[in-house]
Amino acid sequence: MSERAPLFETPGALIGMVHLAPLPGTPDARLSPAEIYARAEADARLLAEAGFDGLIVENMGDRPYLLREVGPDIVTSMTAATLAVRRAAPDLVLGVQVLAGANQAALAVAHAAGADFIRAEGFHLAAVADEGLLAEASAGPLLRYRKAIGADRIAVLADVRKKHSAHALTADLDLAEHCRTASFCGADGVIVTGSATGSTTDPADLREAAEAADLPVFVGSGVSAANVADYMPRAAGFIVGSSLKVGGEWSGALSAAFCGELVEARGCARKR
Repeated sequence: MSERAPLFETPGALIGMVHLAPLPGTPDARLSPAEIYARAEADARLLAEAGFDGLIVENMGDRPYLLREVGPDIVTSMTAATLAVRRAAPDLVLGVQVLAGANQAALAVAHAAGADFIRAEGFHLAAVADEGLLAEASAGPLLRYRKAIGADRIAVLADVRKKHSAHALTADLDLAEHCRTASFCGADGVIVTGSATGSTTDPADLREAAEAADLPVFVGSGVSAANVADYMPRAAGFIVGSSLKVGGEWSGALSAAFCGELVEARGCARKR
């Protein structure tokens, strides 16, 4: 079990996704770096004003994603975007994810930008993702890298049964064993999700993970104002993106009304 201090003081923290527009050099890139960072800063400010507890910056617009390794262009853009988000919301817990499974790059960005955690795909065990085969777990190299650059304060939240992936390679392992393995490998928390971005996480999966893991468990997809109460009080936090967007699509514009509804619903769920 991790000895790192919890990211949040109370269960049910709301972590808003800051989905970056396609970064320079990626297939769908259209905006200048300054425009990308300004959008990220505006989204961060909206989420902070709505009452979210944390934020996570992700290069969601960069599809199709590279497997594990990204270039210096992505690392520098992600660092600049994360710094912009930090300026907009200096008091919130801040995370970074670099797709796909580029966990060392995410850690470098988080360390440079003063973020508090990373979301790590392929941290433990193997899977077949849409980017290809995640054949080697990143836990060993990643945690040694964290030590080498003096970034021990940065927590690693590991996805279990990563979404957008097939898990036939580990089909003989149940979710509880995935969580125990993540803990053994040194994760500071685990993330359970549905099968794809925006898909609902099964409350039974959260229950199984919470009972098996000696770590905080976060819900990483499909959380909305309509179902947040279903996950309380087992969830340490919720990483939320699609349900906050116009049309319920991750690529849509962030809705202040939807953000406010989720914060209110979480508050009501905490009082039950």
